[in-house]
Formats: sequence, structure tokens, C-alpha cells
Amino acid sequence: MSFFSKLRERLTRSSSRIGEGLDDIVGEGTPETEARPGEDDAPGSGPEMHQPVPAVPSPAGGLVGRLFGRGEAPADEPRRALDDEMLEDLEDMLVQADLGVDTALRVSANIAEGRMGRRVSATELKELLATEIARIMTPVARPLPLYPKKPQVVLVVGVNGAGKTTTIGKLASQFRAAGKSVVIAAGDTFRAAAVEQLQIWGQRAGVPVMVAAQGSDPASLAFDAMTRAEADGADLLMIDTAGRLQNRQDLMEELAKIVRVIRKKDPEAPHNTLLVLDATTGQNALNQVETFRKLADVSGLVMTKLDGTARGGVLVALADRFGLPIHAIGVGEQIDDLDAFDPEEFARALVGL
Repeated sequence: MSFFSKLRERLTRSSSRIGEGLDDIVGEGTPETEARPGEDDAPGSGPEMHQPVPAVPSPAGGLVGRLFGRGEAPADEPRRALDDEMLEDLEDMLVQADLGVDTALRVSANIAEGRMGRRVSATELKELLATEIARIMTPVARPLPLYPKKPQVVLVVGVNGAGKTTTIGKLASQFRAAGKSVVIAAGDTFRAAAVEQLQIWGQRAGVPVMVAAQGSDPASLAFDAMTRAEADGADLLMIDTAGRLQNRQDLMEELAKIVRVIRKKDPEAPHNTLLVLDATTGQNALNQVETFRKLADVSGLVMTKLDGTARGGVLVALADRFGLPIHAIGVGEQIDDLDAFDPEEFARALVGL
């Protein structure tokens, strides 16, 4: 099963919430076969605008065909005139799906532009929404950049439980499969369970994991790891960090010290600072981005746990609000359940297409 087949299969809560919400919004309309004469003659509408859009567009249809509804959806699919009341229903549904108020208003306004008064089906609305979501997500869909500098230092931050450890293991496995040599530093030295889990993932990925005594200085470990990575000629050094946000000052000082120490070896390090976010936290992910941008110079995001309990709409809100690159998304615990972010595939999975 491909990665995005898994995404569609497992992104059930978000896609069901949005897809069923759109069905309910349009469900108040009149089936096309029972439309009263003349009721489709609203401003800006016309016979060519009323052809339904297929749930899965044919290659020949193209983007324009999808946008303007030239397709093969059932002729009796209910339709509803796009008016202020319907627009408000759409905005409310998107807010409940974790897109956030600002993003929901902007997306709804873009869908409504030039279409007010037109009768639309749920399928057409899903296609339009998927197009708007993909438009927001496309600029931020960028893989983790790789540099010729050895070692490229990747600092991984995020709250405890967000999936930092598993993300590091999965990325290390992918880099190694691509022919890169990787070293991992278990920098969350205060949590023995985090170190043990990282060692397990290192074994799965075939990557060495450097550890230190519990409670020891993470910056010292990071320095030693850079020394080893340089000696081994490693392409990448991935450094795990603690995520104890209940005491931000301690965490800020710890991260600042790690950066200060590794810059003694390489003034440009870390070359990437990845923030790992848990999709199940919903709108709280926005607060975490705000916090970690103050604690560390976050260069990109990885979103984990986009599975059966996920609330994937928050990823749209993150892209719209912060514009940070989204390097990868995860949908499970297996080593291959992390992949590059594809905005169009994600958008269609999210709206239930």
C-alpha cells in the first residue's frame, strides 16, 4: 500500500468530518432532476456551470474542468445555491475541522468569489475546497534540504510525546537508504525511556546512536557527537532534544547552550532545526510553533500522527499562518510511515475525495 493510500485510509476523522460536513451543507438543496425552471438563473451562473464534477477527476478533465464542474457526477446529486447562509455554514464547518477562524474565512471567501448564486453539489464543493487547500499548502511543501557540508547538523525539537524519536529514526532510515551516512545523538538525557527508544530506532535504521549518562549535559553530548560525525565522515548528524515546555526558561537555556557549543565546531550549525508536531493536538500545534520559534530558529516542520485519530485540518492553518516548510508527514508507527509532503494528495485525502 502506498503512503498516500495509507493517508486516505487513516485520515478518517478529518476527512469524514469535512466530507460529511460538506454533504450536510449541500443536502438542504434540491436534487438536480427536480430543480424548478428558472431557479438556476442566478447572476454568474449558466448551463455550463452546472455540470457536476467527478469524485475522482479523469486526466482529460484537467484542473479547469475540475474547477468549473465539467465531469460525470450523478445527475441527481443534490445542489444548493451558494449564498451568505451557505457560506456561513461552510466557515463554521472549516473552523470545527481545525482550519482556524482566519484560514476558514479566507478559504470560504476564495471559494465564493465569482460563484455566489450558483447552485453547487457536494462533489463540486469538495473539489473547490481541495483546490484551495492545495493552493495554500503548495508553497510550503519542500523536502528537507541537503547540503554538501559534512556533517550537516539537524537539531530536532518538539514537546515530549510529539513523535521526535520516531521521526528521527524514520528520517535516518530514509537518509541511509538514499546512501547517506547518519549519526544520531540522544540529547534528551533526562528521559531514559527516550534514549532507549532512540537506540531501538537506531538499530532498525542501521544507524549509530550516541548516548550519555542520564542527567548529563546535552550540549556536551552534542559536541562529542559532532566530533564523532566529523571523524567518521558522516553526512548527517541528527540531535534529539528535550521538550519540557512546563519550564520554558530551562528549555530555552538548554537549547541555546547546545547551539552555542556546536557552533564552536561549525559556526553555521545547526543547518536545520526541525519542529515535530503531533496532529492530534489540533489548534494547540499553533501555540507550539509560536513557542519553539522563540526558543529555537525553527527552519521546518514535520507533522506526525495523521492517522485514524488525527485532526489534519490544523496543518492547513499552520501553512497559512506561518509559511514554514513542511518537510514530511507521518501516518503510523512503521519505519516507512513517514513521507514527503504532497499538497494535492493531502488536500484530496483531507476533504474525503
